Amino acid sequence: MQSRLYLRLLTSVVAGALLFGGNAALAQEDPPAPPPVDNPPPAEGPLEGRPETAGAQALAIQTPPPLPTAEADLPLGKIKVPEGFKVEVFASGIDNARSVRVADGGTVIVSNWQANKVWAIPEGGDPRPIYEGLDWPNGIALVDGDLYIAEHQRISRAADIEANLENPPELETIYTDLGEPRPHGWRFLAAGPDGKLYVSNSSPCNICAVEPGFGEIRSINTDGSGAETILRGMRNTVGFDFSPVSGELYFTDNQRDWLSEDLPQDELNRVTEPGQQHFGFPFCHNGTFTDPEFGWGYKCSDFTDPIALLGPHSAPLGMRFYTGDMFPEQYQGAIFIARHGPWNRTVKIGADIVVAHLDESGNVESIEPFLTGFIENNEYIGRPVDVEVMNDGSLLVTDDWNGAVYRVSYGM
Repeated sequence: MQSRLYLRLLTSVVAGALLFGGNAALAQEDPPAPPPVDNPPPAEGPLEGRPETAGAQALAIQTPPPLPTAEADLPLGKIKVPEGFKVEVFASGIDNARSVRVADGGTVIVSNWQANKVWAIPEGGDPRPIYEGLDWPNGIALVDGDLYIAEHQRISRAADIEANLENPPELETIYTDLGEPRPHGWRFLAAGPDGKLYVSNSSPCNICAVEPGFGEIRSINTDGSGAETILRGMRNTVGFDFSPVSGELYFTDNQRDWLSEDLPQDELNRVTEPGQQHFGFPFCHNGTFTDPEFGWGYKCSDFTDPIALLGPHSAPLGMRFYTGDMFPEQYQGAIFIARHGPWNRTVKIGADIVVAHLDESGNVESIEPFLTGFIENNEYIGRPVDVEVMNDGSLLVTDDWNGAVYRVSYGM
């Protein structure tokens, strides 16, 4: 009953909004080219376009504490999970903890976006930085024991990282064809089932006519060659993963700001035709309405619908399919999604982990809360960023507000 009420609240912020768009509608041809406009991507950051009204002016970027929260002060006792699950602190003191990956030998790698470091947590050991002085190293991936780091304008490789934690190898740059504008310039990186790397090149603006090459996810070979565009029309993704059943790419997408408190909703999307789909930005939002500025001359049927809506400005970031065997059967193959929570919405939502259950066709069947408790009196006391399945089947959750990593286990 609680799950149904939560889903209803999550997806009914505006009358007529749909939870999921059904099967993706693929246009037979590319949508028409937008008319020429004199609108270069703005570089002023997230306040660009904020209305000159008292309510909007009261909203500002949410700044985390200046230092990581001491382990004894982490809000562990306020975190709620379903019956049978347990949350514990896996690591603390990792400033701006963002993306997380687990190596074959059990070493946990954690990136920083703003702190410009990459950390390693050896199995049974303490966290320590292995690379420092980088440039927004948000994206990390592991392929055949090698660590790949996506900074603002390059992707680099550290060979055989687990065997070299005491003396990390010099980073080898493999790819540099990434956009320069800083807005949304933190990359997400993942290894695909085809052995290739997948990297985001998000739209460098709140809302704008996107120049070619932006609003994409690309695949590249692990030596940096063979770049291909996998999708277009994405605004800003900071999380994607591949179905263990179909191999299809699913990704979260953060939608535009300053349209309203309740519109648009952020999205979960599914790529069924790599290289052929356009997901609507900046012309159509949520598969239901065209943008008041850039939507003229377009219709939403020109683009691929999202498969689920995740709440207005909820900021869904990292997501993973659950591939472990520790959690109960209903979680097998489900998607765990970290919602960072809005900074530009009066009433905060999110700051949680939700779980999307899929049907046999890979469509979203239901969404329910999994890990909550990081909003108190309409203020953040934690903000989840990414999730990762450990080798034993437990789930790691990063929290950049507190500089911590939590471990969620079941029945242990």
